Amino acid sequence: MIEYSTYSTKNESYFDGARFDYVNQLPENPSATILEIGCSNGNTGALALGQNKCGEYIGIEMHGEAAKIASEKITEVLVGDVETMILPWEENKFDVLILSEVLEHLVDPWKALGKLHRYLKPGALVFASSPNVCHYRIILMLLGGKWKLTEEGVMDKTHLRWFTPSTFSEMFEISGYKVTAVEPVTPFRFKSKLLIALLFGKGTHLFIKQINLKAIKV
Repeated sequence: MIEYSTYSTKNESYFDGARFDYVNQLPENPSATILEIGCSNGNTGALALGQNKCGEYIGIEMHGEAAKIASEKITEVLVGDVETMILPWEENKFDVLILSEVLEHLVDPWKALGKLHRYLKPGALVFASSPNVCHYRIILMLLGGKWKLTEEGVMDKTHLRWFTPSTFSEMFEISGYKVTAVEPVTPFRFKSKLLIALLFGKGTHLFIKQINLKAIKV
């Protein structure tokens, strides 16, 4: 089993989150097959299986301990780095691809998206999220001459790539996907909505903390 020391110091809670928002958007389809890159403890997959949103849920996870837990909840877990491992599936296998807070951890996420493309059915749904490097708090930090990394969150020290809403969308478009929505993971609160309105809608990107993207394979 592969162990990645960079992630071995993470708290268990780092791997716990389930993407209820993604699962809620999936149609009920017991014959569907879902692939999640960075499936963590398998909670999203367990939720999808439990709600009859798929009949098969496969994950890839770098962290050995998290993968072991996930293997008890979902159909199958491959342990390793999606960028370097040989993927065992036939083309056009998956109905859905989930990439929750994972692309920013990859060396070449553009190449990884291209690699995964062949394994998705035409029209397959894609859900992805990533921190927004042009959030106003990051800009204020830069104006103060700082670039402070943290154990988790937007400035997680394990992040290798950084995106804005527009560059995140562009990466998918050039990799063979059609982007259908780009929005915040958490809906804007009243204060943010007011500030965006005062900026005539031109500053939306400043208030998105986590980018939420939906696409289809074309």
